[in-house]
Order: sequence, then C-alpha cells, then structure tokens
Amino acid sequence: MLIWQLGFARNRVKYIQFLANSRTEMAIKKTEHNPQDDMFRSRLENMIDMRHPLVKLADAIDWEVFDREFGQLYQSKVGRPATRTRLIVGLTYLQFMYALSDEAVVERWIEVPYWQYFTGEEFFQHRMPIDPTTLGKWRKKIGEEGCEWLLTQTLEAAKDLKMLKKSSLEKVIVDTTVMEKNIAFPTDSQLLNRVREHLVREADRLGISLRQNYNREAPELVKKAGRYAHAKQMRRVKSTVKKLKTIVGRVVRDIERKVVAGGLELSQKTLELLALAKRLRAQQRRDSNKVYSVHAPEVSCIAKGKARQPYEFGCKVSVAVTAKDTWVVGCRSFAGNPYDGHTLESAAEQVEVLTGVKPKQVFVDRGYKAAYLGQNTEVVITGQRRHTAATKRWMRRRNCVEPIIGHLKSEHRMKRCGWSGELGNAMFAVLAGAGFNLKKLLRALALFAPSIFALLNALKMEIQKLAVKIDGAQQHRHALLAV
Repeated sequence: MLIWQLGFARNRVKYIQFLANSRTEMAIKKTEHNPQDDMFRSRLENMIDMRHPLVKLADAIDWEVFDREFGQLYQSKVGRPATRTRLIVGLTYLQFMYALSDEAVVERWIEVPYWQYFTGEEFFQHRMPIDPTTLGKWRKKIGEEGCEWLLTQTLEAAKDLKMLKKSSLEKVIVDTTVMEKNIAFPTDSQLLNRVREHLVREADRLGISLRQNYNREAPELVKKAGRYAHAKQMRRVKSTVKKLKTIVGRVVRDIERKVVAGGLELSQKTLELLALAKRLRAQQRRDSNKVYSVHAPEVSCIAKGKARQPYEFGCKVSVAVTAKDTWVVGCRSFAGNPYDGHTLESAAEQVEVLTGVKPKQVFVDRGYKAAYLGQNTEVVITGQRRHTAATKRWMRRRNCVEPIIGHLKSEHRMKRCGWSGELGNAMFAVLAGAGFNLKKLLRALALFAPSIFALLNALKMEIQKLAVKIDGAQQHRHALLAV
C-alpha cells in the first residue's frame, strides 16, 4: 500500500510539471507570432470579389482620421491593449447600415467575409472579434461629438468618390420627426407599480426591511385596472389607481423613515428615484411635463397630427438633407417637445460644423413659421408666394425629406431608440444618418461599376488633352496671322 502511494505521488508530481511546461509553451506560442503560420490561413483577398461595392467603400473611407481623433481616449499604457479603432468603427457603421443590434452585428460579422475586410482584417476569422458590450462602452467614451465624426466621414467619402459637390451643401432641407423610445405604452397603474418595484429593489440593496412590499397586492390591482378600463368602468379604474398611489406613498415614507433612523447616506440615484415616485403620485391627467417611463424619464409625449398614431412617446429629432441629392448632413435630437422654429438654429449650426459650409438657403415647412437664421442664410417656407421663380422650383424639393425620414426609420433603426438617456438619443440619431449615407454610397457603387468610373475618368482626361491641343492650334494660328 505504501509503495503504491509513493508511486502515485511521484506520478502526480510529474503530471504537475508537465502541465506547467505545457502552459509555459502555450503562453510562448500565444505571445510570439510566426509568419509561416499565415501560409495556411485563408486570406480575404483570395476569398472575396475585390470589385464588390463594400470593398470599394472600405477603400474610400479615411480610417486614419479615427485613429487620430479617438486615439486620445486610449493614452494609458497599463492594462489590456485597446481594440483596433477601425474594427469598432466598422462594426458601428455596419450596425446602422443593416439595422442590427450590438449582438447581431458581432455574430453576423463571423459569417460575412466582406464585413471582415471592411473592418480591416487580412485573414478570415472564425471567432467573435469583441464582446457586444464593448460597442456600448466605446460609444459612451466618444459621445455625441465622436458620432458626428462618423457622420462627417461618410460625407467626405462621398466627396472623394465625386458623388457630393460642395455646391450641393448650400441648399439644405430641414424637417423634424419623432424618434420613439423603447418603452411600453404608459398607463397610470403600470407606472405606479413599476416605480414601486424599483423602490422595493432599492430598499433591499440598502438593507432596509420594509413593513410591507406589496409584491402580491399591487400586480393584482394592475390587472384589475386593465379589466375595468376594457369594460369602460372608469370609476373603478380611478379607485384602483388611487389604491396604487396610496401603496407607493406608504413605501416611500417607510424608506424615508428608516433612512433617517439608521443614519444612511443615500446616493444620487436613490434620491432621484424617490423624487420620481413622488412626482408620479402627484401628476394629474392635464399636467405638462409628465413622467411616461420610470427607466426613461426624459421621454415626452409628442403629437405630429398623424391619423394612425396621434401620440408618440420619445424625443424630437431634426433631420437635415441636401436639396439636390438628398445626403443626410445633420441629425440632432432635442429634449422635450420644443417648437420646430426654435430647433432650426441648432440644426443649421450642426450642418455647418459637420460639412464646413454654411447653408445659403434652408427649405422648411410651415411649422417653422417666423424662424430666422441671420442675413447670410435665407429661410424658405413652403407655401409663400413672395419668392422668385427659381426659388419656387427648389421649394418643390422640400417634400423629398419625407421619404428620407421613412428610410431612416424603417431601414436604419430610427423608428425606436433603445439607448438610455438624452445622450443615447443624440448618438442614435446621428449614427442613423451615417448608416443612411453609407447605404446610399453602396447603391451608387453597385449601380456604377468601378470600370465605368475608370472609363469616365479616361474620357475626361482625353477631353482635357483634346482641349489643350485645340488651344495650342489656335495660338499657333494667331501667331501666323500676326506675322
């Protein structure tokens, strides 16, 4: 028995040494790169068609701009190396080009080699490049200004491909729409129960033992309120909502008493939650600036006069497009429900910052009545008769912004925003505009093949050479006549 134990111990020591050696070798193989290993990997250039529109679009975008602008966010030399800027910018572009979520765009990236080439990969990859949560963390770092850089580079790519002229930026069409928030339809009973759930969860986190949490009674009251409303028994609905308000008030007062008695220090998030609960209890049907969601209190109720949808819950977004060729040159969100005329100055300022050109004419609808942008920019309101014939012809182009807004909503995720806060609304709107511009570039590259572009450029060069020869012949003729 003793001999067997000694043999087992000896074998165990050898096994541990083998594991240590194997781990060391694995670490060395992981850190060192052998170029000969690339001989057996699939290069993307050999797998894809280099004449594909997405390949041409990847070559047209100046990716070094993002390294220069966003490199300031990664100055620390401690910790894990940062993700390649082109990879994460390319994934963000693809996400809004094809209306995908953070998880879906990363999962589909493995399957499409053209997407991998677009994000700067040289060899075909078989694993997910990043965790989907990395996209959200990166967006918080760059903010709204960084997203505007992404939109600006789509316009620069269009200029490089000779699809957008500088003169087209002088005439701009501006209109507003509603970008809905990812919330449920607000009802008083559901909102009161939701804020009660948040309060109970916060009390558990603080270690507060409530007298009663109403986890059974409150959901039953919500069901009753829905049934009474369906049966048009509004007195019973009112009575049920009143009970829910009483329950929320009891939970709030219980938390406040025990916080004072225990000497606890509340965080800013807890104080905001208590204030939100009191605001929900106090608000009435006809009040303004009401709360429509607990997790998104910035949501506003906006009526745009649609017969199919009288009220929309979200934020107002101003969309600016070029009048001639409908490139999106600005998307800006606004908190609350401001008057359209008050949003025009901010929208025009964004267009000037992103494009570097101040618009000379801005075409709007009658909702922008009395809007003014200074002497250098003319605000043209449709329906007015005091304009010249040339301006009236451009006024007919104002309606082209409506289908652009439809495409932004149906194909580029502007229909419903799932990002939190006012910053999430601002970034979401700008990136939707960037996705629209990239999709437009792809369609143009697919319609006009690169060979056609080369042919047009060759014809242009021949015309220039012929013009030079004609000028030379005319000068020679004039010289002979002078002699």
